[in-house]
Amino acid sequence: MSSTTHEEGTRRDFLYVATGAVGAVTVGAAVWPLIDQMNPSASVLALATIDIDLSALSEGQQITVKWRGKPVFVRYRTEAEIEAARATPLSDLADPLSRSGNAPTASADDANRALGENGEYLVMVGVCTHLGCVPLGQQGEFNGWFCPCHGSHYDTSGRIRKGPAPRNLHIPELAFDGTTVTLIEEYKA
Repeated sequence: MSSTTHEEGTRRDFLYVATGAVGAVTVGAAVWPLIDQMNPSASVLALATIDIDLSALSEGQQITVKWRGKPVFVRYRTEAEIEAARATPLSDLADPLSRSGNAPTASADDANRALGENGEYLVMVGVCTHLGCVPLGQQGEFNGWFCPCHGSHYDTSGRIRKGPAPRNLHIPELAFDGTTVTLIEEYKA
């Protein structure tokens, strides 16, 4: 009698395990489409990285491109703008950090924010760090960017110099090969 009970117990255990395994697979098959639909669509992934050709820009010109729903300022700075940015002592800056996606904790020195052999290119997310307005270019007390909503003044390197904005304009993580800038990932403050 004991051997029969042992065999039935073994079959019963097998049926419990098999039923549980089939149930787990069924639940997994039902839940997977719900999880998979949360992945970004192809159109969103296409906007995640963009290439910007700088060869069409001339000195003193700025273009604005839309990236991830935000404006990105791409400026080919003049010698005077570069000199003004480099002549600014770091002690005059409200935000001492570069706010660059490539080196977020580096100093706000112009060399840590600009691109090119002589620092002629500047690529920044064009959103004021105070309340998210879009600053106007080549305006304000420092001939950089000016946010008319609350009076934030940025210099020619996009660093906050006056007003309520707490941080410099953000520079996204990017790659630069001399003629093309590839925006890779948005910098998060």
